[in-house]
Amino acid sequence: MTTKAKPTDDSFHVFDTTLRDGAQREGINLTVADKLTIARHLDNFGVGFIEGGWPGANPRDTEFFARARQEIEFRNAELVAFGATRRAGGKAAEDPQVKALLASGAPVITLVAKSHDRHVELALRTTLEENLEMVRDTVSFLREQGRRVFVDCEHFFDGYRANAEYAKAVVRAASEAGADVVILCDTNGGMLPAQIQAVVSTVLADTGARLGIHAQDDTGCAVANTLAAVDAGATHVQCTANGYGERVGNANLFPVVAALELKYGKTVLPEGALADMTRVSHAIAEVVNLAPSTHQPYVGVSAFAHKAGLHASAIKVDPDLYQHIDPALVGNTMRMLVSDMAGRASIELKSQELGIDLGGDRELVGRVVERVKERELKGYTYEAADASFELLLRAEAEGRVRRYFRTESWRVIVEDRPDGTHANEATVKLWAKGERIVATAEGNGPVNALDRALRVALERIYPQLAKLELVDYKVRILEGRTGTDSTTRVLITTGDGTADWSTVGVAENIIAASWQALEDAYTFGLLRAGIEPTE
Repeated sequence: MTTKAKPTDDSFHVFDTTLRDGAQREGINLTVADKLTIARHLDNFGVGFIEGGWPGANPRDTEFFARARQEIEFRNAELVAFGATRRAGGKAAEDPQVKALLASGAPVITLVAKSHDRHVELALRTTLEENLEMVRDTVSFLREQGRRVFVDCEHFFDGYRANAEYAKAVVRAASEAGADVVILCDTNGGMLPAQIQAVVSTVLADTGARLGIHAQDDTGCAVANTLAAVDAGATHVQCTANGYGERVGNANLFPVVAALELKYGKTVLPEGALADMTRVSHAIAEVVNLAPSTHQPYVGVSAFAHKAGLHASAIKVDPDLYQHIDPALVGNTMRMLVSDMAGRASIELKSQELGIDLGGDRELVGRVVERVKERELKGYTYEAADASFELLLRAEAEGRVRRYFRTESWRVIVEDRPDGTHANEATVKLWAKGERIVATAEGNGPVNALDRALRVALERIYPQLAKLELVDYKVRILEGRTGTDSTTRVLITTGDGTADWSTVGVAENIIAASWQALEDAYTFGLLRAGIEPTE
């Protein structure tokens, strides 16, 4: 493990704890390989410190630090090991857990210390003075060993409310023993911004210590609380990628960093790194196997999506009228959503986004608007099915429907067998390039059988379809009539290895709606491949 010169100075710290605190989120189970991958993403993004875990507490974290030393050459970040102060009644130099922190090889160590008097007495089962000595002894010992030390004051704000003088005494003990930063932790996540700002201001004035902030999101205020602490003088922020963390999560790294860079004017990342933020957010989401939040500030796919016609009209004049920043600054893009709320401006902007020239034809734009509203009244949704909308738009603009095949008929047979299993068989009859094709296939469900039959029928004529893969499939029973007579909407997401697209189908039964969405999906895939329509 090699650490190079940091691209930003030491006056302000962006400290990431995704690999330790973020990994405590329900549903996240990181392997060592996962942690190494995330560490590389975070280092490339440019955070100053990456907390890798608690070496000695479990074999996985111990292995991570051993492998990180060998496999990662950190360009921007310093690796941090997390652990606790020495046990009551012992010596830091002899404490096995403290020795494990040194053995990790991490140049920086974060110690968690109790700062709430009741936690000291009930959880540690020791005296308030002994807890202070545990902090002093552990910090000074690690400093003597050449390590940089940060101290997390656990439950600080609750402890401050219960016994402010003792909470401040813990901060002084850590700072005077050599801790570079003392982090005030809202461990229960119950604080509000005004409270955070008031306490941080007072503690800074009374102790003179360099302060940081670690905020949990239980009130939905972790990002706001973090920025309130910065307003009060904190110069170290602890966050997690995408806000991952225990219970409802931690302060989200990405909106915190974006606010610091774009709203506060602080340089906390290497030059140009902010424009990579959306990609990094989504890449880490893939590693932890959680779908990226579509509505996450700055980096969500909906962060700069506009649906209302009024918004679109204003954006057509000046995008800044309905956007607080240029999405390109954080690596995101503006999107126009097409729905029954769409007006002319929405259609015009969406056509520009798709690269389709409408030539300023107001009559054409009007037809598209009416067509969208008519279709959405029947249950179609185009804000979630860009590919189907593009096909509709091209049909109106070009005066023809793009067809690569023409369906004669299709059918699906579901056989209920005596052993309780089911067989699904689909047959499709269609025309392509002047040839009548009949194909049959089985699948693990009726829609899968239809998909396979369509592939069997067309892949010989259109080998490009071999790359297509059904990525996602959603069904919704629409309001109105109920039970088996209800209208069904199907959304299908398809990919070709380089991009995904979504299509929609609406019918009175799920199979017919699925067939519509499949037809659009295959048609759009061939359009993307540059194939000219033949039907």
